[in-house]
Amino acid sequence: MNPRELLLVIDIGNTNTVLGLFKGERLAHHWRLRTSVDRTGDEYGILLRQLFEGADLLPRRVVGVILASVVPPMMRPMIAMIEGYLGLTPMVVGPGIRTHMPILYENPREVGADRIVNAVAGYEKHKRGLIICDLGTATTFDAVSPDGKYMGGVIAPGIGISAEALFRRASKLPRVEIAPPSRVIGRNTVESMQSGLLYGYVGMVNELIRRMSDEMDFDPYVMATGGLADVIAKETDLIKEVDKELTLRGLKLLWERNATGLGRP
Repeated sequence: MNPRELLLVIDIGNTNTVLGLFKGERLAHHWRLRTSVDRTGDEYGILLRQLFEGADLLPRRVVGVILASVVPPMMRPMIAMIEGYLGLTPMVVGPGIRTHMPILYENPREVGADRIVNAVAGYEKHKRGLIICDLGTATTFDAVSPDGKYMGGVIAPGIGISAEALFRRASKLPRVEIAPPSRVIGRNTVESMQSGLLYGYVGMVNELIRRMSDEMDFDPYVMATGGLADVIAKETDLIKEVDKELTLRGLKLLWERNATGLGRP
């Protein structure tokens, strides 16, 4: 890619879809959209054009697209948008893509695309054994060995799911903001719920990191990404780094490892 060309990377999550535009090594722009399986490819195309116009960018400068999705119904409209509005065939993270990372899962096809992307990006960044916490709709913990193998991990409900379940299933409890309360022992319902959600969740994160570390024969470096990474990392000393761009940079890495002969003529 020359400095005027752009790479579009798309991470489709259960709650949000994040788009990033790389200009060379620099993440020049990124946007977060609500994931909606009800939108058509044309609707996503109109949104994309509006985003490009707002950033004073020309779609024809995009020479490649890579996407990862954990929401299968989103694939059809997103691919239709890319083909119809950018004139490109996207690279899709999935079976057959070259990751340069052995997957030690019993069935490698079961590993979510976002988890592999994060593992690749984390290992490329640090070249050491890792635990990567992705604190989103679901919370995932992924283990990478010192020699760059994906070892497996843990999947747990995200804090947002827990908060929503509490609101929906307990008739007298309100919907609350996920934020640190003024004290652990709440003196009103909102404080009590915030304390239970936040500190209970931090306790889960700490315990899972400790138990994963106990099963490893190396001392893992723990990093976090995802929408709630900043909130949780402030409450634990086990998370050493927050990288909110990890998934987008992982997608760029996978593009570079697989893009021979692809892109705009």
